[in-house]
This record gives sequence, C-alpha cells and structure tokens, in this order.
Amino acid sequence: MKRFSLEYYLDGLRAQNTVVLAQSITLVESRKRTDQDLADQLLNHILNQESKSVRIGITGTPGVGKSSFIEGFGTYLTSKGKKLAVLAIDPSSQRTGGSILGDKTRMETLSRNPNAFIRPSASGSTLGGVNNKTHEAILLCEAAGFDVVIVETVGVGQSETLVNDMVDFFLLMIQPGSGDDLQGIKKGIMEMAHGIVINKADGDQEKLAKRSKTDLLNALHLFAASETGWSTKVELCSSLEKNGFDLIWQMILDFQHIMIENGLFQNNRSNQNVRWFENRVNFGLIQHLSDHTALKKNIKELRSKVQSGELSVSMATTEVLTIVKQLLT
Repeated sequence: MKRFSLEYYLDGLRAQNTVVLAQSITLVESRKRTDQDLADQLLNHILNQESKSVRIGITGTPGVGKSSFIEGFGTYLTSKGKKLAVLAIDPSSQRTGGSILGDKTRMETLSRNPNAFIRPSASGSTLGGVNNKTHEAILLCEAAGFDVVIVETVGVGQSETLVNDMVDFFLLMIQPGSGDDLQGIKKGIMEMAHGIVINKADGDQEKLAKRSKTDLLNALHLFAASETGWSTKVELCSSLEKNGFDLIWQMILDFQHIMIENGLFQNNRSNQNVRWFENRVNFGLIQHLSDHTALKKNIKELRSKVQSGELSVSMATTEVLTIVKQLLT
C-alpha cells in the first residue's frame, strides 16, 4: 500500500476523511519499521487533541448477537446525531494467521451509514480478543471526529482486562436464561462490566429475559461495592425489534456523568495510558527478541529437545531466559 506524508494523514483526519482514517489505521498496524516511525509521529501529533468521545467495549458469548446489536444500536446513535466508529476484532487462525473479517457484511446497513465507520481487524496472536494496535486506532477515530467508539471483541473467556484497559464503559452481553453461559463467564468479567445487556428479549424469550434480569441483579448485589460510586446496571434489549437502545445509551451517559463528576473519567484514561505504555514496551521487547537470529536458532534447537523428550520444558525455558539475560547485558 502506498504511504503518504505526515501532513497528508493529519490533514485527512482533520477533514474527517474516512478513507484517510482507514489508511492511518493500516499504517499503525504495519510492522514495517518505516511505517512504525511515521505512525509514531502521527500519534504524537494527535495525542493532545481534545475529544469528548465515549469509548465502549462490548463482549459476550458466541451467538449472543453482538454484531446485530451494534448495527441496531449504532443506527440509533447516528439518528441522534452521533458519529460512530466500530473497531470489530475478528479471531485469527492460530494455524494460518488468517481471519475472515466479515463484520462489514454482518453490519450491512450500518456500513452504508455516512455517520458510521466500521474497521474490521484481525486479533492476530494477541490475547484478550483485541488487536495489539486497537488503542492507537481509537485515537485515530477520535481525531477524525468520531464521538462514540465501539470496540467489539472476539468473545468472553480470554483476557478481557485488555479491553477494559482501553475503554470508558465495558458492556457484557448475554442471552435470556444464560445460566450455563454465566457459569462459564469468569467472576472477574462480571465485576468488570459497567453494564449488562440481555439481548434477544423478544417473543417467547421476553419473560425469560425479565426473569434473567432479576436473577442477575440479585447476583450483582453479592459483589463488593465499586469505589467509583457506580453500580452495574442490567437492561433488556431486542436487536430484532429494535427495543432498549435508548435505555442502554442513557445507562452509558449516566455512567459517564458520574465518572466526570467524581473526577475519575480522565484519571481512568491517564492510568490506561500508563498500562498501554507498559504493554507496548513488553510487546516491543518480545518482538525484538523474537527477531534475534542467535536466539531464534537456540529456541529452535531447544524446541526439538523438548519435543523429543530430551529436555524438560522448565529447563528449556531457563536456558532461553539465560540467553536473553546475556543478550541484554
């Protein structure tokens, strides 16, 4: 892909040009050294731009209807004058590294909306159901004038803390009567969620959804009170009948208002930046070391010894770490 000057990207983002926005995200996702250097300059220029956006992370078990919900909810938001960016993360194959990237197909109506921008990205080998450059993509979307940014994750069960560390509001989606699903969802994710949406609350499932809401609220009372002054809310929704979007949006606005009032909104983002820095350093170190020729050769040899049973995993790991220490001294 052709690369442009720093001014080209900055001018395009200021003009709210979605083509340039897409090109900018491609730039920051590139692993080429020259692209990374240019991306760093771009991100540094937009870092202090004032943004009144709200960042929403959405997760849920497979089949809960995240894409259908985002399409309906996104259409509702744009009808209220909001500009919406959706960063949809698709799982990458651990065998081939490829991914389907079919979110634009699943959100066909929203993808044609002039006030919406959908960017599917592959999760790669990153844990937590997010791409390792999602945080950068959020900043680029905000620089391009989008005031609501949704991050749709691969699904529940991975390190969802990574998602929570880059959004303001973390939304967990479940289905009516999801007793078995809830058993599989870690308590930490439940405690992390600022809001829970029971989707598909329509037809024969509406009564079941209402009962699930009552059960969830009772369960949430057992959790320790949050220091933020916010207690997790539960709302019903039907993406099919387009019901409940107004209540969910109001829930998010109420949360944002409370966080701004108690001074925690910006403080939370500042702390997220520190964790983002630490994660980037760790990722960069691993990337740098994994590209080291001598280390790659040693790891290959040790891998063969582990596979043949000649060497234990613990001893092979110790040898690798010893080599790494030598490289760093």
